[in-house]
Amino acid sequence: MPENFPMHGGRRRFFAAACGAMALPALVRRAGAGSAPIRFGLTPVFLTNDLELLNSLQRYLSSATGHEVELVRRRTYQEVTALLISRQLDAAWICGYPYVQYREQLRLVAVPVWNGKPLYQSYLIVGADRQVTDIGQLAGDIHAFSDPDSNSGYLVTRALMHSRGLDPEVFFRKSFFTYAHRDVIRAVAAGLAQSGSVDGYVWEVLQDSEPDLVSRTRPMRKSEFLGFPPIATSEALAGSGTIAALSQALRKMADDPLGREVLAMLRLDGFGEPDDSVFDGIAAKVAMLRGVL
Repeated sequence: MPENFPMHGGRRRFFAAACGAMALPALVRRAGAGSAPIRFGLTPVFLTNDLELLNSLQRYLSSATGHEVELVRRRTYQEVTALLISRQLDAAWICGYPYVQYREQLRLVAVPVWNGKPLYQSYLIVGADRQVTDIGQLAGDIHAFSDPDSNSGYLVTRALMHSRGLDPEVFFRKSFFTYAHRDVIRAVAAGLAQSGSVDGYVWEVLQDSEPDLVSRTRPMRKSEFLGFPPIATSEALAGSGTIAALSQALRKMADDPLGREVLAMLRLDGFGEPDDSVFDGIAAKVAMLRGVL
């Protein structure tokens, strides 16, 4: 695990990741009606280890699109985004940060709606009993991030530090990436990290499903509302019938009994029409840090 903040170098490493990820083992495969399969990528967010959810999602998408659906998992956001842009995936549920980074090469398919809006927040969490109220009080911490390409689990905190003139190389005693939001919470709850950067949606959902874990942490700071991690496809595939079928299936999920079960497990209201402007707040942070990350 990297100590302190590494130079991001996402674009420099990007195509190496794409070339090194040629095989796409599917998590779940079911035959459709003889049509081409839809390869749907999932990033390592906390819900992707729920096999019941994955099975239900695959069954719903297969039924609603009329295509065999292959759910493809990778450990990092970078790997999934590389596969998406290189057309080794048809679509993927990615984060707003890589979407903004590769906006010219990607197109939105649908954006999740949570609590009535296509928005969420980044939480800066600490131990439940820790009496701190400002990021300046976290100097010398061991800090847990989720992924270097995560908006809520890295970019938001990094931008906040930059705005305060804090030197990322020396501010934290050590930092590391867990590559899962749930594991950021676990690290802080267990005292392996004194603070962490995490997806607020994940924290809130786990507060209901794993209250004993989440109760050992608390949000010290909540960011402004930002665009919820979207479903995206490559520019080359955006006009295809396959992507149109997938987009319709996602947007009509709340109208289907199985779809409603999936949404209940995800704690989402549904999926809405793509609106690129909801990612402008993330884009502003990327612009602020251009040349730094």
